[in-house]
Amino acid sequence: MNLDLQGSIELFKLPEILQLIASSKKSGTLGIQKDDSIVMVYFKDGDIIYGYGPRQTFHLGQLLKERGLLSDSQLDEAVRVQARNENSRRLGEILVSRKFIDRADLEAVVRKQIEELLYSLLGWQTGTFKFYENQFPTEEEVTVRLSVENVILEGLRRIDETNMVKKTIADFDDVYTLSETGGNRSREVNLEAGEWNVMTLVDSRRSVNDICRRSSLDRKDTLKKLAQLKLAGIIAEAEKKEEDLSTVKLENMVNRLANLFEDYLTARTADRADSRGLSKTLMENAVEPLQDS
Repeated sequence: MNLDLQGSIELFKLPEILQLIASSKKSGTLGIQKDDSIVMVYFKDGDIIYGYGPRQTFHLGQLLKERGLLSDSQLDEAVRVQARNENSRRLGEILVSRKFIDRADLEAVVRKQIEELLYSLLGWQTGTFKFYENQFPTEEEVTVRLSVENVILEGLRRIDETNMVKKTIADFDDVYTLSETGGNRSREVNLEAGEWNVMTLVDSRRSVNDICRRSSLDRKDTLKKLAQLKLAGIIAEAEKKEEDLSTVKLENMVNRLANLFEDYLTARTADRADSRGLSKTLMENAVEPLQDS
């Protein structure tokens, strides 16, 4: 069954899109476009295995040099070989074939390259996306395996927290619970200490305000951690139970009656002469809505 997934980033947050693909254990390519920038993210069984974006790609040779794995002369030679082959061979393949680096070095740097590309994506607020099922990178590409949850968490640690919290945690009275992984998919998540501490307070009973009061972190940091955990799909808003809905309804009725009674007392003080007629009218108004509830 194909996953018909396409739309606007303004309507669907990128973390939600990534989570949907991951929880469905889908394989294929997610194309994301903003203006003239296009990024392709490749999935296998719900995990990210590769990413490519010409305008966002962190140059492989530069990353290898920064790690002290490649010299300027070696990089220059590999680039010349690539040019002679009209760019038909990947730079990484040339570097390994000439034994300038080994395969493990190449995979480590490619992983870093893909992660940085994905982290930059999570800051996009506009654009479009479309998922192409069962389309994969070419065989010469070096693929890795990245947990969607870890990518989202690390990416969110780097972006504006205030805006993220406002868009993610709408009501501080909401209650959250630990979410389940779909399709028997295993979840590999690397949480920081603060995220673990906040997550342990999520128990399907405490509200966001309750969690903030109990957290060892300050309120701002606690809200940020909750937003990150929600966007990563690790926690989700708990469904309200039937008894909870009944309690809310009863509280609304009591509050309505109390407000009407307060109006009655105010009006009675203002005009004692008409208090009898006024009290009858007010009490009729109070009874009718309660009967309809």
